[in-house]
Amino acid sequence: MKPAAFRYAAPRTVEETVDLLERHGDEAKVLAGGQSLGPLLNLRLATPSVVVDVNGVGGLAPAPADGGGSITLGAMTRQRDAERSPVVAAGCPLMRDALPFVAHRTIRNRGTVGGSLTHADPAAELPAVAVAVDAELIAVSRGGTRVVAAADFFLGYFTTALAPEELLTAVRLPKPAPRTGSAWQEFAPRHGDFAIVGVAATVRLADDGTVASAGLVYSGIADVPRRLAEAEAVLVGQPATERAFAAAAAAAAAAAGDPPSDLLASADYRRHLVEVLTVRALHRAADRAEES
Repeated sequence: MKPAAFRYAAPRTVEETVDLLERHGDEAKVLAGGQSLGPLLNLRLATPSVVVDVNGVGGLAPAPADGGGSITLGAMTRQRDAERSPVVAAGCPLMRDALPFVAHRTIRNRGTVGGSLTHADPAAELPAVAVAVDAELIAVSRGGTRVVAAADFFLGYFTTALAPEELLTAVRLPKPAPRTGSAWQEFAPRHGDFAIVGVAATVRLADDGTVASAGLVYSGIADVPRRLAEAEAVLVGQPATERAFAAAAAAAAAAAGDPPSDLLASADYRRHLVEVLTVRALHRAADRAEES
């Protein structure tokens, strides 16, 4: 199939872009890397009257910036550039860990960080990473700038808190605290496919080696990236051992409830993956916390 007819706009500034979005509202779609929007247009699952191409808009893809306690990525930062950035590797190692799992390298050459976040596919890696690290998403409209916590940004399948007249311009990623390790683990039918389940794990160790805090956020088990606080709580105050990780993983599988069943996997299999991947991710995160 081919896209339905649409008008094409190529603004050069953020101001021009938000004017277009204000004017056309729900009838407009923003074109960033096109790795998600392109197929949707071809299949006519998206039929906008206007496509707003932001590839020529200045200021949306600056080099990743170290802001002291956080790093900032422009919304148009290509995923491959973020993957290779020493600023990202040092400031948000969890994102660096997850990026190689995003599709294939040729896709990451065009796909953008902001595009993945605003597309809000609950099976994707970057939304779960954003929630796990307490990222902040920066949106601009005619009315000014708004900052949205990642935990509040994802509302449902392919649905975000971004208003039709708003443009995502950047994402701010807090740096991890000392003695914190993180890891991304996922299972997909083939490398580059969407994962059936993915997990973003963070572990912060106290001076005595016990777990001071933990984070467990999952893709593929709900309509949004899902934090399983019940499993996180099992770890706090416990030594970072196989036994503690297994207990947290069992709690995560129980807390996952009734994940979707589809052609890729049943709900039971997704719960099984939650348990297996949680143990793997916690092991790696704890090892990295020891090394940090």
